[in-house]
Amino acid sequence: MWTADEIARLCYEHYGTRLPKKGKPEPNREWTLLAAVVKVQLVADRACGGSNRPTQVTKEVVSMGTGTKCIGQSKMRKSGDILNDSHAEVIARRSFQRYLHYQLHLAAALKEDSIFVPGTQRGLWKLRPDLLFVFFSSHTPCGDASIIPMLEFEDQPCCPVSRDWANNPSVEADGNLEAPENKKKCEDLGSPVTKKMRLEPGIPDGVGHHQSFGNQESGPIPPSISGSNLTTQELATVTGMAPSGAKVVDVYRTGAKCVPGEAGDSGKPGAAYHQVGLLRVKPGRGDRTCSMSCSDKLARWNVLGCQGALLMHLLEKPIYLSAVVIGRCPYSQEAMQRALTGRCQNVSALPKGFGVQEVKIQQSGLLFEHSRCAVQAKRADGPGRLVPCGAAISWSAVPEQPLDVTANGFPQGTTKKGIRCLQARSQQLGCSGFQL
Repeated sequence: MWTADEIARLCYEHYGTRLPKKGKPEPNREWTLLAAVVKVQLVADRACGGSNRPTQVTKEVVSMGTGTKCIGQSKMRKSGDILNDSHAEVIARRSFQRYLHYQLHLAAALKEDSIFVPGTQRGLWKLRPDLLFVFFSSHTPCGDASIIPMLEFEDQPCCPVSRDWANNPSVEADGNLEAPENKKKCEDLGSPVTKKMRLEPGIPDGVGHHQSFGNQESGPIPPSISGSNLTTQELATVTGMAPSGAKVVDVYRTGAKCVPGEAGDSGKPGAAYHQVGLLRVKPGRGDRTCSMSCSDKLARWNVLGCQGALLMHLLEKPIYLSAVVIGRCPYSQEAMQRALTGRCQNVSALPKGFGVQEVKIQQSGLLFEHSRCAVQAKRADGPGRLVPCGAAISWSAVPEQPLDVTANGFPQGTTKKGIRCLQARSQQLGCSGFQL
C-alpha cells in the first residue's frame, strides 16, 4: 500500500512547507529530531466489476513534532503548566491526540466527515475501517530500540545490522547519542571486541527474537543473555565479528539511566557497556529526568493505544498505530522489534479490546535535512559547536491554533514574570474547547 520512503518523503515535505521557521534549528549550528503521524486511507474502486477491493491509497500528515529536550526533575511543577517531555515522538503523539479530539467533536456534532463512526454500543465511537495510522520518526527512539552495535567499517548513518548483533548490548541512540570517542572513560576503538554470549535457562518457547538481556560479565566468563532464543550455531558467530566479517569495535554511549529497581548498565568497555531490554529515563544535563524513554513510551502505546485516558471513555477500542517508520540513521530491525513489541509479550490481564499489537516496522533510506548527521556533513569543519535545537514545534491538523512552539517546557518567548499567566500554557497541555 505504501513504502517507507513514501512516508518519510511526505513527512519531510510537510516539515518544509507547513512548519514555520520559528522553532527550527539555526542553520549550520543546530540540529533536531522529527516525528509525525500519517493517516492512510484505503480507497475502494467500485467501478471495477463491482469489487470493493482497495486499489488506491491516500496519505496525509495529521500531526507532527520536533524536539530533543526533556526538563530535569528539579524544574517540574506541581501546577502542571510545564511540558516535561519535548522529544519529537512525544510531541507528535500529543498533537495526534489533539487531532483525535477534534475529529470526535466533528463526529458528535454531525457537521463534517470524521474519522470516527458510531460504535455498536450507544454513546461510543470507533475508527472507520478504511483508515490506519503510521508513526514516523527521523531517528530511532531513545532507549532500548537504539541499543545497537558499532561496526568497524561504518560511517553513520549506518545500514541496518543483522539479527545476532541487534541483541548484543550496545547503544541508545537518541538526541544525546554520542560516539565512544566523546566520552572520557572510553577504551581504544582499535582494540578488538572478543566477548561471547551464552543463553540462560528457562527461556519460553516461541519467544523468537524478542529478547530481554541480563547481566554482562567480563573476563573468561562470557556475558549472559536472558530471554534470548538464539541457536547454538547462531551464538557461535557472536565472537566479536559480525556475520559480514566486520569487527564490532565498540558501542555508542548515552546518558540515559535505567529506572530505579532495574539492573543498571555495567559500564564496562566495549559491547558490554549497556544492557538491553530495560526501562530507562531520558538523559538530562546534570539534573536527572523523570520521563521514560521514547522506546518505552512507544511500547506502552502499542499496548494501550495512542488516544489517552480521556478519549478512551468515548471509544469502543483503542487507537493503535499500524506501522512505525524510521528515517535514515543508526538502526537495527531486531532491536526495534524487541523494544516495541518483544518486551511486552508477557503483558496480560488487560481490559477488553487492549492487547500487544504486531506493529509493522520499516526503515527509510531518506535522511532528515536537519538531523545531526546531515547538519554535521554540511558544516564540515565550520567554526563553533553543533548543538541540539532548544525549541520544539507541535503541529496538528486542527482549525484553531494548529501550531505551538515551545522552549524549556513553555511557549517560546515566555518570560519568568509571565510564567503564571494563562498565555504561558502550551496548547499541548490541555484540550480546551473540546465539548460533546
